Amino acid sequence: MSKVRKQDALDYHSGGKPGKIEVIPTKPYATQRDLSLAYSPGVAEPCLRIAENINDVYKYTSKSNLVAVISNGTAVLGLGDIGPEASKPVMEGKGLLFKIFADIDVFDIEIDAKDPELFIQTVKAIAPTFGGINLEDIKAPEAFEIERRLKEELNIPIMHDDQHGTAIISSAALLNALEIANKKIEKIKVVVSGAGASALSCAQLYHSLGVKLENIFMFDSKGLLCKSRTGLDVMKKKFAVHDKNIEFENAFKKADVFLGLSRAGLVSKEMIAKMSKNPIVFALANPEPEISYKQATSVRKDIIMATGRSDHPNQVNNVLGFPFIFRGALDVRATTINEAMKLAAVHAIASLAKETIPEEVIEAYGGSNISFGKDQIIPKPLDPRLIYSVAPAVAKAAIDSGVAKNPIEDWEQYDHQLKKRLGLDNKLLRNITIKAQNNLKKIVFVEADNVKVLRAAQMALEEGVAIPILLGKKNIIEDLMEEHAIELPDLEIIDPKSDDQKDKRNSYGKVFFENRKRKGFTEYEAIQVMRERNYYGSMMVEQGDADAMITGVTRAYRTCIKPAIQCVGLNKDVNVVSGMYILNTKRGPLFLADTTINLNPSAEEIAEITVNVAKTIRKFNIVPKIALLSYSNFGSSPGEDAVKMSKAVQLLHENHPNIVVDGEVQANFALDSELMNDKFSFSQLANKQVNTLIFPNLSSGNISYKLLQQMTDGDAIGPILIGLNKSIHVMQLGASVREINNMVKIAAIQSQNKK
Repeated sequence: MSKVRKQDALDYHSGGKPGKIEVIPTKPYATQRDLSLAYSPGVAEPCLRIAENINDVYKYTSKSNLVAVISNGTAVLGLGDIGPEASKPVMEGKGLLFKIFADIDVFDIEIDAKDPELFIQTVKAIAPTFGGINLEDIKAPEAFEIERRLKEELNIPIMHDDQHGTAIISSAALLNALEIANKKIEKIKVVVSGAGASALSCAQLYHSLGVKLENIFMFDSKGLLCKSRTGLDVMKKKFAVHDKNIEFENAFKKADVFLGLSRAGLVSKEMIAKMSKNPIVFALANPEPEISYKQATSVRKDIIMATGRSDHPNQVNNVLGFPFIFRGALDVRATTINEAMKLAAVHAIASLAKETIPEEVIEAYGGSNISFGKDQIIPKPLDPRLIYSVAPAVAKAAIDSGVAKNPIEDWEQYDHQLKKRLGLDNKLLRNITIKAQNNLKKIVFVEADNVKVLRAAQMALEEGVAIPILLGKKNIIEDLMEEHAIELPDLEIIDPKSDDQKDKRNSYGKVFFENRKRKGFTEYEAIQVMRERNYYGSMMVEQGDADAMITGVTRAYRTCIKPAIQCVGLNKDVNVVSGMYILNTKRGPLFLADTTINLNPSAEEIAEITVNVAKTIRKFNIVPKIALLSYSNFGSSPGEDAVKMSKAVQLLHENHPNIVVDGEVQANFALDSELMNDKFSFSQLANKQVNTLIFPNLSSGNISYKLLQQMTDGDAIGPILIGLNKSIHVMQLGASVREINNMVKIAAIQSQNKK
């Protein structure tokens, strides 16, 4: 797992607009008429309709897609009772996950009420606002009573995720682990460490799936839950079925399953050794499990293990469940989340793990062969199929169990709607990050005497996406690191001008001369120019001493791109280098080219740029749908640019019929599939969501991407240089730390594909 420094976390939450979520309008508000419809007098009409029929609140308001994430801050993460205000960052974070994984809007609500009755009455009083309620970070045993009462007294979906989230995910993992281990659920012995809300809910769901109560040995801080124990609450009493008390370590003898929801270091290798054949170990304490993955797997090669960590196989992560459970419940207006719906989620998640893994998921996790087995008993959190696997299963269970007020009739259409929602999160960047992490590359940072560049290098190192190499004067770089508290331990710092680099300069210079001796360089000039960091860094990449290079943050674009082209050259069959930006929008990633290099490319060059851009986009496992832009629609206005783009389209249709591309077309038609279909149904782009825009010249491309970048809140990634023989990228002058870091990931991935 990447290192997270305290200050980085604080800066993340406080930077820009404080917090992690905001409320945005969903209706037009630009004119007086818009405002009259939004509020007075127009708002009276939906109010009257709802007064006549209360169910119309789902038709005229956001209630149908709005969940309250509610806490009193009495059991926040592993921090304990820290209060409602201190719990708010967690609740905002939960809201963020709801949105990016399932497109569910959230209001986080922190209630200053430790008394269960006051808490219950408060939630009941605000419940009309919401389509569902997610209870969070409420201490046991009060959490059980709060959830029970609210489920009884309200008619909307309610779930305490701390209880049921882990239970659902670990139950799915259990079913698949048992299948692999060839064990029957009714015969297994289960040892549970922890007796809080999550552990009790897990044990209850395991029992619902077939585990016998007498085969569950649950331990809290005072020992085994057994008949001789006094002072147990109702939930704990259910599992206190054993006549005799036994020690924790002795319970492991011939145990089939261990479930840990307690604290790090409680389980030893000796305990794991006592377990039965093919032991199943779910050590879920965070951030450190009850026994480390390394320790457990070292003592038992036949072990099937899951943890709560992302750096080991089988991460039990609640995000696999709660967004999609609520998605399904909301979509059928379920009055509750019942046992049938939870079990449906369990089986849907378990089944998904057995299906063939999509290529995009495989590549996101390092390109290794991921298939159902000991290291794949539950799906990966980034699997895009979760929303349209789990949500429909939950929705169907709600319908079948009679708690759905709005049953789905057209399941094919529902499936389409769910898939459409997937464009709302930044999956592309997450997949890029994971892919970079799984195959670390050496990245040269040319301008390492700049604070932003150093911070980006630190972020890359801590996030585990690259191994930075810093170019510049060592004393200046070290002084900057000390001044700004930047930690880059044991990284290579190279000053191309220093005496200790003389031999390397000579070596690089001679190679460079051989490539450029008929292009204006003498051998002396070739060696001397290696004192310049952009030339030196480019040659490091060319000679394999580094895998990729980042430059341009402090220097003019043309002074950086020239050495790169001269040193590494162009890809085979490439005649023109181009620059592409990626903007992450609510409709998904939008690819823009050429935005940085070619002033006024010809029709032939536009066609080649389009082909190269399409190849690059496909490497992200995205099918490009490309519009060649102009002020004209399919010959409607004569002019040099319009004719040029039309000719480029003709060339593409003739020579590359496999590429979905059309034009020349205006931007509004390109981005509005319905408008395109209405006016130009003959186009290849009719009824298709365009994700790639090709511009007629540098002015239009550069201006457009910068305008869009300023007007959207999504990440901008670029410029991605397309056509070079090696992975070298020139940033825009003054690029932010985040922009640099995004390009580091792109550079790393691109270098993975270079020979």
